[in-house]
Amino acid sequence: MAAPLKSLIRQGNPLADSSYQLEQLAGLQLPAFHQKLKEGGSAGLHAGKINILQVNLGKVCNQTCLHCHVDAGPDRREDMSRQTAEECLRALAQSDIPALDITGGAPELNDSFRYLVEGARALGRHVMVRCNLTVILSNKKYADLPHWFAQNKVEVICSLPHYTAGKTDRQRGEKVFDHSVKALKMLNDAGYADPETGLVLNLVYNPAGAFLPPSQAGLEADFRRELSRQFGIRFNNLFVITNMPISRFLQFLMQSGNYQGYMEKLVNAYNPAAAENVMCISTLSVGWDGYLYDCDFNQMLDLNIGGSQKAHISQFSQQNLEGRPIITARHCFGCTAGAGSSCGGAVA
Repeated sequence: MAAPLKSLIRQGNPLADSSYQLEQLAGLQLPAFHQKLKEGGSAGLHAGKINILQVNLGKVCNQTCLHCHVDAGPDRREDMSRQTAEECLRALAQSDIPALDITGGAPELNDSFRYLVEGARALGRHVMVRCNLTVILSNKKYADLPHWFAQNKVEVICSLPHYTAGKTDRQRGEKVFDHSVKALKMLNDAGYADPETGLVLNLVYNPAGAFLPPSQAGLEADFRRELSRQFGIRFNNLFVITNMPISRFLQFLMQSGNYQGYMEKLVNAYNPAAAENVMCISTLSVGWDGYLYDCDFNQMLDLNIGGSQKAHISQFSQQNLEGRPIITARHCFGCTAGAGSSCGGAVA
């Protein structure tokens, strides 16, 4: 499968409409997510203490990956403004949220990216950046990122679908694996995954097809062995994340005839223990325009906190947001299947 040249929205694909995606998910003859929660004795999910402020800087990216739940790409224009970035820092300053998780798109392409990282570090917060690796080599002005990350003690979380070129490039585009290896070596050279520096480099694995991920521990051992053997690359942890049935992965499922079967796998693998530890309980998600969501997946489906009132970061109140009911729909089975799935990997 070659990666599409255009995002769904630029193709004029109906799946670019979040309401249409939700209709497709709701139309399946499968149990609803709230039914599964009820069977396990839960009336619904509620947010606990917010430990992570996850900020999505936009949908602009240098890649167009087949599994992307953001529908990001070079042809997208949605990008966080400096004013909204400032509002995110104000929210951190008036809260005790310990960590900032920055994502995209390719967040490094946003003009306020470094401002946001440095501002959060000045507040004493731990900063995580979700990097697609190839952005480091996409333009000479990003070549300093590995050392700049190290200077700011940023935890770097990198997408790498597999330790082989074939499986990686099939999902993310031609030559992506080779460029990713070069970027990982640059990060290692900057001190990442070196016990003496304490700089953390984590990898993220997404399945390359319509199947659930394997055991996180077993796959991490495979990645560590093969990346070390072939390229001398070291890393700290591997996070295994289930592909969410939304946006471009939903398109792939429908086009390949795997939609119904994949959703059945997710529902049949529902794990109550995973449901108790889903990331939305401890994470608050901020969209590129400043609106608030329970998670990045709800963000892409326009399932706003506050519904029609649309809560915004400019009116941030930690007290009001903790304890809120979490909005769920059938895509949530992606986070609760098997060992569970979150931005930090398996949860059960």
